[in-house]
Amino acid sequence: MTKSSIVAGGQTIGEPLSIPMLIDGKWVHDSECNAVRSPFDGSVVSYQPRSTAQHLNAALDAAVKAKTTIANMPGFERAALLRRVSVLLVERAELIAEVMARETGKAIKDARGEVVRSQDTINLSAEEAIRIEGEHIPLDGSSMGAGKIAMMLRFPVGVIGAITPFNAPFNLACHKVGPAIAAGNSIVLKAPPQAPGTVHELARLFVDAGTPTGVLNVLYGDEVGPLLVRDPRVDFITFTGSSKVGASVKAASGLRPVALELGGAGQTIVHSDAALDEAAPLCARNGMRLAGQSCISVQTIYAHKDVFEAFVRKLVDTVKSMKTGNPCDETTDVGTLIDEAAAQRVEFWVNEAMGAGARALTGGTRDGAAYAPTVLVDVKPDMKVVCNEVFGPVISVIPYDDFDAVCATISASPFGLQCGVFTQSLKLAIRAFRSIRTGGVIINGSSTWRTDQLAYGGVKDSGNGREGPHYAIRHMTEERLMLFNC
Repeated sequence: MTKSSIVAGGQTIGEPLSIPMLIDGKWVHDSECNAVRSPFDGSVVSYQPRSTAQHLNAALDAAVKAKTTIANMPGFERAALLRRVSVLLVERAELIAEVMARETGKAIKDARGEVVRSQDTINLSAEEAIRIEGEHIPLDGSSMGAGKIAMMLRFPVGVIGAITPFNAPFNLACHKVGPAIAAGNSIVLKAPPQAPGTVHELARLFVDAGTPTGVLNVLYGDEVGPLLVRDPRVDFITFTGSSKVGASVKAASGLRPVALELGGAGQTIVHSDAALDEAAPLCARNGMRLAGQSCISVQTIYAHKDVFEAFVRKLVDTVKSMKTGNPCDETTDVGTLIDEAAAQRVEFWVNEAMGAGARALTGGTRDGAAYAPTVLVDVKPDMKVVCNEVFGPVISVIPYDDFDAVCATISASPFGLQCGVFTQSLKLAIRAFRSIRTGGVIINGSSTWRTDQLAYGGVKDSGNGREGPHYAIRHMTEERLMLFNC
């Protein structure tokens, strides 16, 4: 498919897209816009509006007005709406993927994979819309309760305030919007400034599928994010992004509930009995795909000393085989980082580590916003590439001989999103699961593993709450007790 054959919102892909806001069912253009540039070649991809406090006020007023409409819509109708979105998503999949690749520098095959996953997210949300359950509470356990009937039912919280990141701009927005509507809520979504066109395509899907006016509102730019999370009209806040910003969101939320999906350090253990021919290529791909810009990207690998050299050799061989370059090239494996500043930060961290004794077995170079896939050894625990979130295509490999000590090290990290454990020992796998304090432990897989129906999320500085439509809907509904004195 050529660029000239793809049209987004009436505009041909290849020319800069003019992105409108969605407020109260209307496409709203603003004279104040920011240019969004391709991180690969610097060309202008789109123009996004600078949403203001006035735009936010209008969007929240619309969401408040619409929350009763969507709450009163029967579950089967909300499910049908989401299924219509899914059908349109399939029809426009190539369009969405190309917009995403051009805006974010993500390899086109990864962008296509994200769109396919997003269909799962929307379909799962549709299924959950008709399965929101309550429970009966037996009261015969006390004399006061005997003979009475009690039940807990779930109701929409009202207005959802959502903020999403650039690294998976389409699917992570689906993880906010799909469950919110499935649960019967209205939503104000603040899109990532690096990927406005991608989120606009999601908004078009919902509008064209017949979403009631005001149920979904989409804003852009940097100004409205802090205002959104502080506004008392927002009943629940869901945020995906960095731990630093997540802390500020939590501080601003007051007594309102929040779900925070934050950063991670991507720790993975490769034990002496691991199948190296499976573990090494998987770790390499999951450390470098998306240019390492995922909160569960493989970042730090603890390899048992008995297999360390063999594992590192296989890991480096796979990394060296990966093709970098134009994200819109079908053969590219690793595109750019989101911008040159991000690549410069990764470069600084790696150079700092190498200045303190680390060695790069491959990579370690930057070209604009692209950073070469890099494998480091001889790293130390206090180096930024180990103890902080790199969010770039960099893997550090550390030898170990004490499995329990490694588990304790991972648990002591301020991050606690997911970790991987490669071992053939069921006993060791269960020991790791019981002892490592993270949101998930992936056995015979790396830290980078997520399917969209799972309960996904972290602990400590990696956030709180869980995503996945079933689990997000728990957060986006509130329980109410009904008691019959009879």
